[in-house]
Amino acid sequence: MGHLGRVDAHRLADFEARKRASFAQLLIKCGRLVHDRGLTLARERLGVPELRSAHLALLPHIPFAGVRQTSLAEALGISKQAVGPLVSELARSGVLELTSDPDDRRAKLVRFSARGLALMQDGLAILGEVEEALREVLGDTGAADLHRLLLAVHDALTADS
Repeated sequence: MGHLGRVDAHRLADFEARKRASFAQLLIKCGRLVHDRGLTLARERLGVPELRSAHLALLPHIPFAGVRQTSLAEALGISKQAVGPLVSELARSGVLELTSDPDDRRAKLVRFSARGLALMQDGLAILGEVEEALREVLGDTGAADLHRLLLAVHDALTADS
């Protein structure tokens, strides 16, 4: 029966209610669900079956002009050694490219290749489809309210960055 057999129904219901009452918990869970749906659609439609969650974590942190791997690692809160293989995999698949940093020729910038930029545009369109499905559930006003509130959360959490 496992450890849940010893937990009474009231404590279990209280635990689930507390999780559901936490908007931070819901943000994490909903973010993951949107992420998973987008990843599944991207793999299917973009012809990049090797795309993984770890790869997707990098992409929002790569500006058009490029970024050094050290800065990318800092943005993700992981080591440069952990970022390196992910960048290499995406470079081999033609999504990213490494170029010389114009400010320091010894350093390399990670940026989107032409193929990567096209895939990002397609990926944003896929996210638009996910958003549209949510808009159908929330309605236009609810979706606009959610967007406004998420921007406020984003701004509050990045204010010290």
